Amino acid sequence: MTTDAARATDPAAPAMAQHNGNVTRASSDEQLTRILKSLDDDKAEEIIQIDLRGKSSIGDYMVICSGRSTRQVNAIAEKLMDRLKQELNVPARSEGKETGDWVLIDTGDVIVHVFRPEVRDFYQLEKMWLPADAQPQS
Repeated sequence: MTTDAARATDPAAPAMAQHNGNVTRASSDEQLTRILKSLDDDKAEEIIQIDLRGKSSIGDYMVICSGRSTRQVNAIAEKLMDRLKQELNVPARSEGKETGDWVLIDTGDVIVHVFRPEVRDFYQLEKMWLPADAQPQS
């Protein structure tokens, strides 16, 4: 089991906290930080994060990004799920890997949408979730 002391000497150690000997999951903020880093590492494009706290019960954050091809969309999603499991002990569920046009990854706290650009343009999730004054400019 990893403790905070172990993380201080090994920043790659899983981000799990101990309370009375029990291991707890990484917080939604820790998950979001690792998700954004993973997406950046894998060259995801147009990464947008949306704070859902107080707006929806589906999660604390939503992240939307694009991959240039079905292969990249699937690779981004697969690597992200592996990193969440290995580094934060966070299991994630996914949908859409069969087609690779739009993969949804759900940790329970953070929802990640990885799109091909054409599919992202069609669904325009940002318009549903971002305030009008925070809309990305085309």
